[in-house]
Amino acid sequence: MYFLMNVLGIFVVIGLVFALSPKKREVKWKPIGILIAAELLITWFMLGTKIGGQAIGGFASFFNWLIACANEGISFVFPSVMANEQVDFFFSALLPIIVIVTFFDILSYFGILTWIIDKVGWVISRLSRLPKLESFFSIQMMFLGNTEALAVIRQQLVVLKDNRLLTFGIMSMSSISGSIIGAYLTMVPAEYVFSAIPLNCLNALLLASILNPVQVAKEEDIVYVPPKSEKKDFFSTISNSMMVGMNMVIVILAMVIGYVALTAILNGILGFFIDGLTIQKIFSILFSPFAFLLGLSWKDTMYVAQLMGIKMATNEFVAMLDLKENLNTLSPHTVAVATTFLTSFANFSTVGMIYGTFSSVLGDEKSSMIGKNVWKLLVSGMAVSLLSAMIVGLYVW
Repeated sequence: MYFLMNVLGIFVVIGLVFALSPKKREVKWKPIGILIAAELLITWFMLGTKIGGQAIGGFASFFNWLIACANEGISFVFPSVMANEQVDFFFSALLPIIVIVTFFDILSYFGILTWIIDKVGWVISRLSRLPKLESFFSIQMMFLGNTEALAVIRQQLVVLKDNRLLTFGIMSMSSISGSIIGAYLTMVPAEYVFSAIPLNCLNALLLASILNPVQVAKEEDIVYVPPKSEKKDFFSTISNSMMVGMNMVIVILAMVIGYVALTAILNGILGFFIDGLTIQKIFSILFSPFAFLLGLSWKDTMYVAQLMGIKMATNEFVAMLDLKENLNTLSPHTVAVATTFLTSFANFSTVGMIYGTFSSVLGDEKSSMIGKNVWKLLVSGMAVSLLSAMIVGLYVW
């Protein structure tokens, strides 16, 4: 029964997004079918084969090594803190981001990351027959994050029409940045984090082509390549990367502290009027139909629905910290779908980040298109996370 509910959930999510699409007649189902088939194959390979499991183990080991290297630098500055048996979230999960951001920028500087993005983006474009720029952008988001990926293609965004710009805004809701993976691995199982990454990338492309399908002429189907004149010297690049990483740490820290505190304030106000009422309980009711479609028992449905609400209202870090405390009490299927759902940037604050990026790159007039379609961004972000979780859930029971 639970497996059938999980399968049904996939069709329900795609059906709901299609129902909300203002351009139903323009939706091309063949590329969508190809992408779903590719996702099922990728997930089976990662979670159902020995080679896939070894690959995930290798990636996890690599990121753990990067975190260990980062801890060397943190220990130099905070030796007494890092010597403790239990290290605070700020030191164990956030500060390593500085090193990981720098590492990814070094890969980009020498063209290694660019080469990977180009090749994988080309494969996705050829496989799905969807536009090249959108296909490449989905891969860029996977490694660089949404705002960074938008900055990379900023010269091409300037000449795109509004309806196509909206596609990039919709897709931006479903990204994560490679630099943040290390922080996730300190809280939730690695195999589901690494499974979610490519699925989110493909599902962002898939659902954007349903929610906002666009027709791209052959002469317009090109990918912007930054000129060499934009390239800085190596030491300026890594120094800037470290500052970017530190800024990211501060932003995440401020958001976690602020949102947790605001949640406590809101719970206090709700409890004043109705004893025992919390925002978590409200979210668990609102999101329970979607959580039930993940193939969960009723008890786990209410808990995962609560995590969904926390993620959408605050961010995935707050929800992952909660999940981390309950991993040992949940079934393997529940852990798999919950972790996969949480592995993305889809929440209300991300809408603000996307709007801010569009505004800085394109100006207020063109960026107003994002403000008028916030609901599409939120629907896409929620649907991508659900679809990725449902596909992973098919293979873990």
